[in-house]
Amino acid sequence: MTKLNDDLHKAQMADMARFDTDMPQIGIFWYDPADNTFFGVCKQELTPKMVEDAADKGIPFINYPHLHRQVWAKEYFRAQAKHEDTKFKGDYTQVPRGRVAWSIDKFIVLVGQWAEPIKEQLTVLIEEHFHLPYFEFVYDEHWDLGHGWNGDEILSA
Repeated sequence: MTKLNDDLHKAQMADMARFDTDMPQIGIFWYDPADNTFFGVCKQELTPKMVEDAADKGIPFINYPHLHRQVWAKEYFRAQAKHEDTKFKGDYTQVPRGRVAWSIDKFIVLVGQWAEPIKEQLTVLIEEHFHLPYFEFVYDEHWDLGHGWNGDEILSA
């Protein structure tokens, strides 16, 4: 049996890694209407095994495990500590945001009504950032500007 030397092994791993970036992903994002871009994108790969395991356990929804408010606070304080300018300032609910998740047999993108007029641009950005083969927009008041989830009452009780 032939064995690859270290250089050939590294080259093979690098070549394989470029194919690994196209897996569908779930996650969260904020939308910057000034330049039609996403920022603060956090995501993780969703594999068929994860979907099958969730189905076997009767779990119909696979979600990214972090909240917008958690990521916003972390990025805000990181920028403060490094004395950097940041988009993560003010109230995170005042910036258009969304979540990509898996629901039973499809990817869904949870957004507020802010997304309706720019659906085409969002579709391109979502496909680009999350590598989704297909998805459905799901509108909910929670994702409208000024709305959000505040768990402070639960945490302080």
